[in-house]
Amino acid sequence: MNPLGCNTRNRWQVSDTTANLVRPSVTPRLVTLSAPPKQVTLDLARTAMIVIDMQNDFCHPEGWLAGIGVDITPARAPIAPLSRLLPALRGAGVPVIWVNWGNRKDLANIPPSLLHVYDPEGHGVGLGGALPVHDAHVLEHGSWSAGIVDELAADASRDLHVDKYRMSGFWDTVLDSVLRNLRVDTLLFAGVNMDQCVMATLQDASCLGYDCILLEDCAATTSPDFCAQATVYNVRQCFGFVTSGDECLRAMHDGAA
Repeated sequence: MNPLGCNTRNRWQVSDTTANLVRPSVTPRLVTLSAPPKQVTLDLARTAMIVIDMQNDFCHPEGWLAGIGVDITPARAPIAPLSRLLPALRGAGVPVIWVNWGNRKDLANIPPSLLHVYDPEGHGVGLGGALPVHDAHVLEHGSWSAGIVDELAADASRDLHVDKYRMSGFWDTVLDSVLRNLRVDTLLFAGVNMDQCVMATLQDASCLGYDCILLEDCAATTSPDFCAQATVYNVRQCFGFVTSGDECLRAMHDGAA
């Protein structure tokens, strides 16, 4: 029998005469998190980590946002907690998926309504605009601009990458099919901006039936503080649960003890 499938979670065994459709059994790995007002138990074997837009254009001092005068200090705040959390999640077998802006060079799938968000007067440095450094264009696939910040280098042998072209990582992307192929149903969310791309992706995930958990210390926004407060409220009220990366680390440590 020969394995047929891109990952061990969703695989057949086939031969010239037989097709065994029974997927491999996965041992549950339960952890319990404090996510006020509740304790939440989840199965790490059915969980994926979604990291959104921790990219040079948003988080690097020479990136796009800094170049147009935005204080990126808040956008860099998730770097330290993610640096602690991601290796532990990988070690526990939790897939890490980087969901980043990665636009086509010709912007062929970007409508004027979206271009207007980032260049409302039509003559600024918006999507696809040239940066003065790194020979880069704003959030263009394969460019320095769209790259993950150095402090959070992806694990090339394990991590997955999904380009996105809207606030939500699900719209016009392969994210949903990747997650279903991984056979996960619980998603941990991190990244920037919490109230924009993180929230849009989390909200769509909830509408698609995924269990959603926002890691508050691993997400941030350059928007006013009330935007983050409203996001946390709405996630907790309508779309899932809110906890922290450090709480995940504690729960994984206690679960392994």
